[in-house]
Amino acid sequence: MKIIVPMAGMGKRMRPHTLTTPKPLIPIAGKSIVQRLLEGIADSCDEKIDEIVFIIGNFGKDTEDELKKIADDLGAAGSIYYQEKALGTAHAVLCAKEKLEGKIIVAFADTLFRADFRIDESQDGIIWVKTVDDPTSFGVIKVDKENVITDFVEKPEQFVSDLAIIGIYYLKDGKNFRNELQFLIYNDIKDKGEYQLTSALENMKNKGMKLNPGEVSEWLDCGNKDSTVYTNQRILEFNKEKNLISTTYTSLNSVIINPCYIGENVKLVNSVVGPYVSIGNNSVIEDSVIKNSIVQTYSKISFANIHNSMFGNYVNFKNKNLELSIGDYSTQHN
Repeated sequence: MKIIVPMAGMGKRMRPHTLTTPKPLIPIAGKSIVQRLLEGIADSCDEKIDEIVFIIGNFGKDTEDELKKIADDLGAAGSIYYQEKALGTAHAVLCAKEKLEGKIIVAFADTLFRADFRIDESQDGIIWVKTVDDPTSFGVIKVDKENVITDFVEKPEQFVSDLAIIGIYYLKDGKNFRNELQFLIYNDIKDKGEYQLTSALENMKNKGMKLNPGEVSEWLDCGNKDSTVYTNQRILEFNKEKNLISTTYTSLNSVIINPCYIGENVKLVNSVVGPYVSIGNNSVIEDSVIKNSIVQTYSKISFANIHNSMFGNYVNFKNKNLELSIGDYSTQHN
């Protein structure tokens, strides 16, 4: 079994945090988005994951090494492919065309999920979905009375279904899938101006392949600051029975209100932290109250009252009562 992870996007809605870090590598409660995604998928597979294929932009060697380590930690080989132009989801997956054979899972690295399921590898294909209030921003599916997918519609302007595709797909025959993706490119078949996975899946369905929906209980987006802070809250809630507080942190006259993640060598001085706060390694919080927020590594927050906020790495912030989103290497004093 291979997992294909397209993640070449710029993550513009997450700026300034994605100016220095690819969005899938932004940590949520101490682990990157893509690591949490892959761990969730691996836990759902009875079959061993042999290889994880990352399709990226020009992210640099450090990022590539980090991705390969994530694969290695899951007992899989890690390989890197590149998408130079954003031409749609089908084009992104096809950038790793030689890896599209056998059983594959395609997982877009800007989403997390919570579900209690096992992947049925005897099925032709599974497309995971979640019921949403407003389906106009998503690809959606329609199903028949036997719960087989009958239609794929990309960002419908009129209501056809509220079952939104979350961006995780299982396909039993990767080579057949590759051929359908290549057909789209060779014949310049686009939907909404891009080459779409849903167009390939529609062709496969029309040729007799039975594709079934798999529904998740919770779909967590990491598309912007607010949704990422909320996702951090939910991940901490899921893991509240685990100890996510490092043994190397120090505290002076401070209180932690769980659930929280506290990284290595964090210093808390005269502060209240939590609930739903993640603080990265080597950060300092002093004379502050922080709740429902993310602080990454090597940052210092002083004399602040913060909520629903996100701070990058190496931030120096002092004396504010705000809701914020501050990128790496920023300094702000009152």
